Amino acid sequence: MATIESLLAAVELPDSATPRLDAELLLAHVLGKPRSYLRTWPEQVPSGEQRRAFAECLRRRRAGEPVAYILGRQGFWSLELDVAPQTLIPRPDTELLVEAALTLLPATPARVLDLGTGSGAIALALAAERPAWQLVGVDRVDEAVALAERNRRRLGLSNARFEASHWFSALQGERYRLIVSNPPYIPIDDPHLQRGDVRFEPRSALVAGADGLDDIRSIVAVAPDHLEPDGWLLLEHGYDQAEAVRDLLEAAGFVARESRRDLGGHQRISLGRKP
Repeated sequence: MATIESLLAAVELPDSATPRLDAELLLAHVLGKPRSYLRTWPEQVPSGEQRRAFAECLRRRRAGEPVAYILGRQGFWSLELDVAPQTLIPRPDTELLVEAALTLLPATPARVLDLGTGSGAIALALAAERPAWQLVGVDRVDEAVALAERNRRRLGLSNARFEASHWFSALQGERYRLIVSNPPYIPIDDPHLQRGDVRFEPRSALVAGADGLDDIRSIVAVAPDHLEPDGWLLLEHGYDQAEAVRDLLEAAGFVARESRRDLGGHQRISLGRKP
């Protein structure tokens, strides 16, 4: 009989950077158990139905589908979020955006906007950390707005809301103390688009013109009209785009411009303050 231990030992995922982790996450998902269960009860024998479901998960993973889409769930910050192919998978590098946002404003009442919210990851992480803040997350994809709202309800965060808007299009007259965004920033001809998990993620959430800066240009140009005096704009961008983004911020009149590095040492986010 195939035990948990023997099932995991037989797994081959040659194109995965973390084959054992992937296999454990998928098997734990099929069993409805935490990963710790696999080590505590390695001699347990999954049912035939569970083995078939695990085999199907492995088939999808071998085809390159991200583990997060197979599971329908991804951890971000302190939260577990539902994810779907209509949105990007939240990544650890984006937690730097949350960390930076928390340093810019005190924990007192403030209106904060998350542009291109996707699964709601950034907005919900900030809402969880700052109960006095009022978070608004917008996305032009209706399915993303619905997904973010489902995450909000499941997490019980009443200080966030989500609505449909292509950047600022539905926000006329609205002002915020802080605007954050992880917009598309990959150049259209970047070879990384043909590799790994991004092959399965929505291209509209990844690609932004020939140099990857089209959406950032749009955001920086309009953001001053939606910021309160001394309000901040905080952007994630590509590892080699920090100088260009700071130049855009300068041209739009932002002061106190700076970039901050991610865990890999790359300048991953840039920010500026409206005078």
